[in-house]
Amino acid sequence: MRVHVADHPLITHKLTVLRDRTTHSPVFRALTEELVTLLAYEATRNVRTETVDIETPVTSTTGLAISQPRPLVVPILRAGLGMLEGMVKLLPTAEVGFLGMVRNEETLEPTTYAERLPDDLSDRQCFVLDPMLATGGSLGAAIEFLFDRGAVDVTAICLLAAPEGIAALEKATEGRDVTIVLGAMDERLDENGYIVPGLGDAGDRLYGLV
Repeated sequence: MRVHVADHPLITHKLTVLRDRTTHSPVFRALTEELVTLLAYEATRNVRTETVDIETPVTSTTGLAISQPRPLVVPILRAGLGMLEGMVKLLPTAEVGFLGMVRNEETLEPTTYAERLPDDLSDRQCFVLDPMLATGGSLGAAIEFLFDRGAVDVTAICLLAAPEGIAALEKATEGRDVTIVLGAMDERLDENGYIVPGLGDAGDRLYGLV
């Protein structure tokens, strides 16, 4: 498993505003979209391409295009939806699937309650969107779900992660082609499984309490 923490002043600035408890949902949503687009540049560095012949206004030349089959972007509901627009702005030709996962707040174990994905992901590159890599349970289950469908490599984009979640994910994905792209690596998890210093519950801050 490869872990890349995107070290850039604009990313740190946007994360600082997201962390602030006084930042309201509309601003939080807009900054999340902007931040994901910045992270997506790093996450798609190894996206598969193929050579194509084109005609410019001046001459013939060759360039690169995204290969078939197209990449699949998979936000984990519900908080991952807040990251989707920022990702597809950068990768508009990608297909989009959905995984609904919820964490049991007592056991901290994930449960899949909904999925909308192609039955066969053979030879597909997949990009999973999950704002918070806390215990690693939900993201690990989502990644395994995709590999079980035939995916060949999976890249996860997260705003924040805790070291405990990274360690758990590395163990769960041993032998798999997995890359994790982060906005920041935080200090630790608290006794309730929340990232410290973190930014709170990303879903609630994006969409309000439900």
